Amino acid sequence: MTQTVSADSLVTLHYSISTEAGQQLVSTFDTTPATLQLGRGELMPAMEQCLVGIAPADRRVFVLPPDQAFGVYNDSLVQRVPRDVLPQDGSAEEMSLIEFTAPDGSKFVGLLKEWQGEEAVMDFNHPLAGKTVRFEVEVVGIV
Repeated sequence: MTQTVSADSLVTLHYSISTEAGQQLVSTFDTTPATLQLGRGELMPAMEQCLVGIAPADRRVFVLPPDQAFGVYNDSLVQRVPRDVLPQDGSAEEMSLIEFTAPDGSKFVGLLKEWQGEEAVMDFNHPLAGKTVRFEVEVVGIV
């Protein structure tokens, strides 16, 4: 019986993630394959679920809608932020990513969409929120 990927497998694979329109975001197909421990958050849960049942040497393509990929776009995550909370070193330009530190010490990133006077319009959605993505995978081996 052929071994297949299970929900807690240590798996070596090639993968690529692209937008539905064909813009490739990341790929290991031309480089070294990745080794991931499923069930530990190293890959999004929906992508991990896609891998379950795949045997080594199998190559599959999955199309994930926004709610299974990087989330549905949430208008409430577009917020106005005072200019003085942004970096003052000149790096806070329109369409740049700005890193923030939450009160608990965790980090999160927002996209500075535009300046409006003394405020910045920041988008805290994931850059791929609201987009359907194509997830292609080839299992190299199961450890």
